[in-house]
Amino acid sequence: MQTRRALKAAEAIRQVVGMAILSELKDPRIRDVTVTYVEVSPDLRHAKVHVSVMGNETKQRLALRGLRSAAGYLQAKCAERIDTRWTPKLEFVLDQGVKRSIEISRILQEVFPEKSELGKPQEEVEEEESEEEGGEEDETEEEEEEIEEEEAQPE
Repeated sequence: MQTRRALKAAEAIRQVVGMAILSELKDPRIRDVTVTYVEVSPDLRHAKVHVSVMGNETKQRLALRGLRSAAGYLQAKCAERIDTRWTPKLEFVLDQGVKRSIEISRILQEVFPEKSELGKPQEEVEEEESEEEGGEEDETEEEEEEIEEEEAQPE
């Protein structure tokens, strides 16, 4: 278990690196990159930055290469904004958690296509949605008629 100090340092590194990737890095390889979490060693000298990259495997590899080439710059940003004795050496790791969750969700939808999120059959959910949409249209038509009548009346 990490100490409170290590957890605070990990969160600070995540924020600094995430903002730097988003707003300061101009490398075209580093696009659609999200910092998911950071693991810090107990002595705060090493930090594993877990990133999620949207896209195929080629794009993910390119993004990791870009991040590794920008590691020195990102470490300097961490040193500027985080007050520690040593600046942690950043190591970038691809986080497969988001990809796995999307894949599991897709598999579950294939296995249970008739079930919606609430456990109702999909047909009932679609019927309820169409009823709600129909009711809203009636109300808006009535409101429009009232507005037209008010505009037609002389003051």
